[in-house]
Amino acid sequence: MFDSYSLNSTFLLQTMKRKLNILIVDDHPVIVEAYKNILTSSDLEMYDFKIDTANDCDTALKYIENSLKNAPYDILFFDIKLPPSANGKVVSGEDLAVLAREKLPESKIAVLTMFNESHRIHNILRTVNPDGLLIKNDLTSKEFLKAFDVILNNPPYYSSTVAKYFRRQALNFQESPLDDINRKIIFHLSKGVKTKNLTNYVNLSLSAIEKRKIQIKNLLHLENARDEELIREAKNRGFI
Repeated sequence: MFDSYSLNSTFLLQTMKRKLNILIVDDHPVIVEAYKNILTSSDLEMYDFKIDTANDCDTALKYIENSLKNAPYDILFFDIKLPPSANGKVVSGEDLAVLAREKLPESKIAVLTMFNESHRIHNILRTVNPDGLLIKNDLTSKEFLKAFDVILNNPPYYSSTVAKYFRRQALNFQESPLDDINRKIIFHLSKGVKTKNLTNYVNLSLSAIEKRKIQIKNLLHLENARDEELIREAKNRGFI
């Protein structure tokens, strides 16, 4: 015969569990399964999870729209690099996160990405203002569990690479002269883009970009420096 006390305890535990709706958006099935396994581990047995997963922007958009009609998601996890939507209007997890922030203002938004450049971190923080920003290379199962708890109950949570970015920004705050456009110029230069081709990445004319480069070098006291020196100094200061 079954132990009635054990059955009652199990029933009480199940009825006391907090129900959570989760959306995980990542185009790598192995990573999605890893996240799901951590969330459904014994460490989080106080929650009753309903987990949806998407591996492209279109599928994620459908889930977000459906959640508006049904139960809104409690937390949404977005990778940045994703197959774009068929209409080309949503091209990344960053776009999805901004949309989710608008449509689901009570939901928690978490971004998990391999991108660890200061420029990318800066843009994600500015455009999304996520409740959690985690660099995948920082993550362990223990770190993910800690992040989940903080994002859900007392956000924001930033993994170690993002925390280092904040420390660099604080140290350079008094002398940080670079706006978003200047940062973009330096970022693409650091990726090997030639000045003459920067118009493909920055919405400025070539002459305006060249003037910006002169301005950046003057601000960083590198008036006659080559691009390689500019990039090195920008990295040292945590601008990229």
